[in-house]
Amino acid sequence: MSTHAKRERLLLADLLEASGPDAPTLCEGWNTRDLAAHVVVRERRPDAAGGALIKQLAPRLDRVMAEFAEKPYEELIQLIRTGPPRFSPFSLKQIDEAANTVEFYVHTEDVRRARPDWTPRELDPVFQDALWSRLERTARLVGRGVPTGLVLRRPDGQTAVAHRGAPVVTVTGEPSELLMFTYGRQNAADVELDGDKDAIAKLHETKQLGI
Repeated sequence: MSTHAKRERLLLADLLEASGPDAPTLCEGWNTRDLAAHVVVRERRPDAAGGALIKQLAPRLDRVMAEFAEKPYEELIQLIRTGPPRFSPFSLKQIDEAANTVEFYVHTEDVRRARPDWTPRELDPVFQDALWSRLERTARLVGRGVPTGLVLRRPDGQTAVAHRGAPVVTVTGEPSELLMFTYGRQNAADVELDGDKDAIAKLHETKQLGI
């Protein structure tokens, strides 16, 4: 049975292929070639990928990313589509599902929503529940640096506290849209915000959302 991560991987590969190497994305400063290189490096070069989280490794990550971005675009797409090599932890189904479901969903939307004529995807309830489960576990991590209190709320009333503080802003939307919001794509997320007007403005402008 196909996992959520595998499905989103193939959707991302197909979308990158159809968009070409120079299309815009929601990732600031990246086009589709840069995004493809990021995905491949993350899975295939753990010696460099840590630079996304560890400042001292960032220069190495930049060098490796630049090297991969120079590869033929079709080769990058094929590497994404075929998945990580056997030695990679991502080759294990459980790790792939845990680590890549959100990663590939968000990056697929990074390409889709950078287009002026994008329309929302209809996601099945099972996938929405899977995204919510991951968001619940990471809410405090993605919201740790925001300047306000932050509560995430599904339309059915389920909530997750992303940051304790005052004033509190409540963000309501489907799990897929809450993910886009909390991963720093505030302006491309279909959500409703309730709370102090100044706090909402700060939350929209902050660069501190995400991992």
